[in-house]
Amino acid sequence: MIHIGQLIEQTLKEQGRTVTWFADRLCCTRPNVYKIFKKDNIDIKLLIRISDILQVDFFALYSRQRQERTSVANLDTDV
Repeated sequence: MIHIGQLIEQTLKEQGRTVTWFADRLCCTRPNVYKIFKKDNIDIKLLIRISDILQVDFFALYSRQRQERTSVANLDTDV
């Protein structure tokens, strides 16, 4: 399962962005950003905002994971 908070934190680091930069764009405080990093699930509206800010389609990651799980389940039933 995807830990979305860790993925957001990793993406932020890969982009060379700071927590302060991210907090400013989210209109929240740095402590709230650190709370986001600890979450394993996030409200859809917040994830849309984060996706827009970081220019990453986090929803596509969930879709891919779902498709992979479905493919594995289908393989199990074919045997």
